[in-house]
Amino acid sequence: MNEPIILVDGKCKLCNSGVNFVLARDRKKRFKFSTLDSKYSQNLLQEFGGIYEKIDSVLLVDDQKVYIKSAAVLQIAKHLGGLYPLFYLFVVIPPVIRDYVYDVIAKNRYKWFGKNDTCDIIPPDEDRFL
Repeated sequence: MNEPIILVDGKCKLCNSGVNFVLARDRKKRFKFSTLDSKYSQNLLQEFGGIYEKIDSVLLVDDQKVYIKSAAVLQIAKHLGGLYPLFYLFVVIPPVIRDYVYDVIAKNRYKWFGKNDTCDIIPPDEDRFL
């Protein structure tokens, strides 16, 4: 696995918006995508001993490492075009604080942003989805 893979909750409208955001700003087409409930993602996460099975929002698998919660978001931002890599500066905030904010948003994401009955993030002409 050479390219970083972003794993998301395919039914979450916030996550879908995040994927579309990354697709539009990933100029080098660095990232691949998969939904957390896909066989591909489940097999990939098993390679890491299954310790990430309970994560239900965003994970980034890059260079044989798994980033979760705010660390995943910051790692993704670091590799986008434009000024978005500047968001990586938030890495200086202690993870316990960053992840608290992340957890509040993740816990309320369906209530605040909505939920789809099925995954609708895969455009028919996009080959970066696994």
